[in-house]
Amino acid sequence: MSIELITFDLDDTLWDVTPVMQDAEAALRNWLALHAPRLGAVPVEHLWAVRSRLLDAEPMLKHRLSELRRRILFHALEDAGYAHGEAQTLAEAGFQVFLSARHQVELFTDVHPTLEALAERFRLAVITNGNADVRRLGLSEYFQFALCAEELGVGKPDPKPFLEALGRAGVAAEHAVHIGDHPSDDIAGAKAAGLRAIWFNPQGRAWEGETTPDAQIASLAELPALLGSWTR
Repeated sequence: MSIELITFDLDDTLWDVTPVMQDAEAALRNWLALHAPRLGAVPVEHLWAVRSRLLDAEPMLKHRLSELRRRILFHALEDAGYAHGEAQTLAEAGFQVFLSARHQVELFTDVHPTLEALAERFRLAVITNGNADVRRLGLSEYFQFALCAEELGVGKPDPKPFLEALGRAGVAAEHAVHIGDHPSDDIAGAKAAGLRAIWFNPQGRAWEGETTPDAQIASLAELPALLGSWTR
């Protein structure tokens, strides 16, 4: 069966997200220490409590990571004694500091050559639950579109993001494949929508998911040959 559309996860598929998030959190803390010192004495447990309270009141915020972080900052700043308007201003400014650092990623070395090779033969797109923007990462030239849970209001493993991608591309599920690192979000979600799914597994972990991937790769550089074997 020929492949026409390839969709990619971003975090932990095109880069290692853990150091990125650690650096972004540190950048935010440093900024808050300078611009919102009253919040410095607030224990991190309080921020988690604010997060839990917000999600209990509005569960769908779990798919809107940017809005959730903005609101956590705002409520934490208000709780720390900042007036409503000042808390809003500080929360937005702090969020932008975080978001800028969140885009300081170190792409895996084979990302650019692999995407360049694939874009010559297939239509490429992004499906992500995160808030990274391929336009800010210098990757937009490879992708026809990017879908994020923040905009859709629902995230993987729900089939809806995958079905939305198929609809936008005008491609049937049997002609599409998704690549990602997460057994549930990426593999089970894609398979539930009828796509083939490739597990990105650079650490060589044992498979523990319920839905078996169609293939697994340890390096993105393996994709062109693998996909080529499926389109003969």
